[in-house]
Amino acid sequence: MWHVKFLDLEDNKESLIADFKNISKEKIKLTPLEFTILQNIYNNRNLSGYDLIQSLNKHFAGTWEAKSGTIYPILSKLKTDGFLDTGKAKTPLGPLKKVYFLTKSGENIIKFKVKQNFQEQINFIENFIIEFATFYVHSFSENEDNYLEDRIIKVQNLLKQVFENINKKISHLKS
Repeated sequence: MWHVKFLDLEDNKESLIADFKNISKEKIKLTPLEFTILQNIYNNRNLSGYDLIQSLNKHFAGTWEAKSGTIYPILSKLKTDGFLDTGKAKTPLGPLKKVYFLTKSGENIIKFKVKQNFQEQINFIENFIIEFATFYVHSFSENEDNYLEDRIIKVQNLLKQVFENINKKISHLKS
């Protein structure tokens, strides 16, 4: 999610440099998109550029469309910065494809920043959901068939289902 700000690693530069040999000693920042790319690759272990673009498009759910002209230069930068590396993987049809995976430095940065900002990002998501749901409920004109109470109940049921799905997926992390 990380939409709110650059994830500035400058405050943590000394501890990060001690931990990550491949990180430059110059100012370290990740854009929200760079962080989302790293997080996406972390969650999938390795991805081709094409698969990453498909995954990002699913992640952004139509609010933004990832394009190769945007994603491949970022992948190149993240590799140059020491957060990613590449390898080859077999495809179902036979030819090898280039895949990206996190280096130890990339994995450590993801874990560090998520631990540091988790509660803040959960609060951001909560505020976003409240604002979005409020806008949806009030977006209907008065002469439309949907009554206010019905729309509120619809939103509450949808959110209940979404959070049940989230809880199910999180409970599978135990295994």
